[in-house]
Amino acid sequence: MQDEPLIEKAGQDWMTALARIGSDSRRLTRPVVEGVLTRMVGLTLEAAGCQAPIGARCDVVNSGGERVETEVVGFSGESLYLMPTSEVHGLVPNARVIPTRHGSDVLVGPELLGRVIDGRGRPLDDRGPLRARHKIALQGREINPLARTPIREVLDVGVRAINALCPIGRGQRMGLFAGSGVGKSVLLGMMTRYTEADIVVVGLIGERGREVKEFVQEILGEQGLRKAVVVAAPADSSPLMRIHGAMQATSIAEYFRDQGKNVLLLMDSLTRFAQAQREIALAIGEPPATKGYPPSVFARLPQLVERAGNGAQNSGSITAFYTVLVEGDDHADPIADAARAILDGHIVLSRQLAETGVYPAIDIEASISRLTPQITTPEHMNMTQDFRRIYSLYQQNRDLISVGAYQPGSDPDIDLAVRMQPQMIDFIGQDMNQSVDFDASREQLDAVLDYGTDDDSSPVAGLPVEPDANLVAGG
Repeated sequence: MQDEPLIEKAGQDWMTALARIGSDSRRLTRPVVEGVLTRMVGLTLEAAGCQAPIGARCDVVNSGGERVETEVVGFSGESLYLMPTSEVHGLVPNARVIPTRHGSDVLVGPELLGRVIDGRGRPLDDRGPLRARHKIALQGREINPLARTPIREVLDVGVRAINALCPIGRGQRMGLFAGSGVGKSVLLGMMTRYTEADIVVVGLIGERGREVKEFVQEILGEQGLRKAVVVAAPADSSPLMRIHGAMQATSIAEYFRDQGKNVLLLMDSLTRFAQAQREIALAIGEPPATKGYPPSVFARLPQLVERAGNGAQNSGSITAFYTVLVEGDDHADPIADAARAILDGHIVLSRQLAETGVYPAIDIEASISRLTPQITTPEHMNMTQDFRRIYSLYQQNRDLISVGAYQPGSDPDIDLAVRMQPQMIDFIGQDMNQSVDFDASREQLDAVLDYGTDDDSSPVAGLPVEPDANLVAGG
């Protein structure tokens, strides 16, 4: 009987030890089951003998013992479809395929400010390794639409034509539609330097390597880089890295928004993101739909764009500008058409204006901000509508006026449009090194309209009467 307490205590110790072992065993991960490489067509790799979820990382060991990083993008039966994230070389049949334990996380933190990184989060600026310690998911997180803060505050972008005629709200998502060589990059640089934002995140997706360096060193500059993070996935990156670059830039912007910051997200371009998704989808056998774009492309676009915008209460905002490359100036392109439907407005750059030396070459007739009534006063809206009406009237009769077929005095409205046309063109143009705040933009718009009615000789204070010779076209 005296041994019963000892036996009971020993039993409790055994139960505690067993519970600890059971807890440790649950924390242990399953052993990694390797597979083999069975097929390679283009950039698509097919592996058998292993299992991994979509989005998981796998290493393929080449003939030299080096590992090629890949990601699972699809499967069929017992086979996995892999897409490489790095250069593919030295692969042989039956090469080892090793699923890795880590996922697609993004390093975030204030340490990223002033840095230039690639689609995998590796530094490109020769300033040493990243010291960021926080990680968030590459895919981001959903926000209840009813929990988002409504857009009611105007955002000053420092560009007169946008502030006055196409005002942007803080947290709005805009598209910048442009062909090649009409000043898209220069306009992005102006907004980067002059927009009122705490943090600027720039995603250069699918651009030429030369343009990446020029944007960082010349357009952004040392001063602009101090509050910016640049994610660069150039054209020679794999399609998966271009997609990761766009998603990583968005994840970084989300992190700073959740810290209460007002973030400006510039992504150049949404078209390259869609083309990268098209390459992957076609490579794994998805059938093409609209002009060679598979259906998954049009599902991916809103998934990326909807991550921007205002956050929930007591958080910051992401005001996003997505450039859309309009190849051949075809605005009926499927990506351009889809982007217009999911964005909160669009700014269109005109090749005709650019060819006449007007920069930024904003097409006032084709550009629109859907949130103008919510963020501006009725007086401002009336001025904007008057400017658009007069400007459009001149464009409709431009051919008749140019050939001399229109007789002055035939229509008072057309006479007014002809008289105001030089001042309107001067109002749209702006030197790339000049910033015009929102209040000054509205005052100068009012002055242009007053000139049309008062017939003064001086159009607007601070506006050049002749085109500025310092304006330079950009890509």
